[in-house]
Amino acid sequence: MIPLTDVVKNLLIINVLVYVTLNFLLPQLELQPYFSLYPYESEMFKPIQVVTSMFNHDPRSFSHLLFNMMGLYFIGPIVEHTLGPKRFLFLYLSSGLLSSLFHLFFANGIAVGASGAIYGVLLSLALMYPNLKMMIFPIPFEIKAIVLVGIFIAYDLISGLNQFSTGIAHFAHLGGAAMGGFLTFYWGMSTFGRR
Repeated sequence: MIPLTDVVKNLLIINVLVYVTLNFLLPQLELQPYFSLYPYESEMFKPIQVVTSMFNHDPRSFSHLLFNMMGLYFIGPIVEHTLGPKRFLFLYLSSGLLSSLFHLFFANGIAVGASGAIYGVLLSLALMYPNLKMMIFPIPFEIKAIVLVGIFIAYDLISGLNQFSTGIAHFAHLGGAAMGGFLTFYWGMSTFGRR
């Protein structure tokens, strides 16, 4: 495993600090609306939410923060090490931004979380290292990165198009993945399909 890289470390710290501040240190300030992405037709919508919502997580579910940060912790350093810190940060933030825009235009409801940005990182990893063996709890065997990410994307696409009420921002995931995939190809970093 690659050691924790600087950008990933700072993103982990920011996400945890936002969660702790909004929910435990300063809940009386009622800042959640500024860190949650509201539908654009809502009077609660503010353009800044397109950015801030990617650093917030569901206050009712610590596991939302935990699983997103675990994903970032395990896959982020590989991608940052390969792309370099500047490209990695650009990929992460732009994946998060497109994730928010996809959610605004294709879904309805309030959204929070880093998963769209992480989907961008995840697809980038799968395109650069398609044969990398990965495991996901509770599946007890290894799966190639490209297959695992393909399953995730197919699930989100099917669930989003069928409007399954899962409490997951499926279109946000797809937006993040789209940006991560685009940038990986644009930078010529994909090895998918090469022999």
